[in-house]
Amino acid sequence: MDDLLRGFDLTAGAGCTIIKSKNVRLIHSYDNELVIYHMRAMLAAAGFSPSDEYILSAAASELATNILRYAGTGELEISIVRNVHDETGIEIFASDSGPGIRNVKAAMEEHYSSQQNSLGLGLPSVKRIMDEFLIESIVGKGTRVLARKWKSCGQN
Repeated sequence: MDDLLRGFDLTAGAGCTIIKSKNVRLIHSYDNELVIYHMRAMLAAAGFSPSDEYILSAAASELATNILRYAGTGELEISIVRNVHDETGIEIFASDSGPGIRNVKAAMEEHYSSQQNSLGLGLPSVKRIMDEFLIESIVGKGTRVLARKWKSCGQN
């Protein structure tokens, strides 16, 4: 097992079936544009509404921005998933090998940021937008976020 991954429990697709997936490596600031593009394409393929595409793409963009800002590089895996109840959803799995978050509880509070010139709204906003949100961080090894949004019952 790779030392960088040792200690992490979160994995992409945990507890679901992955129908389709796209990985986006985050190296340059413009890679965030690829995240938005692929997120919108996956949401459309999964049958989400245009308004959901906009909001959920913003959540994916926020996770990508955090990776680029705090870890420097990382990866976002965007997947169409199906759960045991045969519900279709979108999953974002963000991972990096950066410095990790020293205080995850504080990072999940509104207006908290470890950097100046940040509103500190990113992670709390993503959690609020998504139906499921899990975060795991190990100082010195990195951070993993697993977030899912399920299609509303009324959507086709």
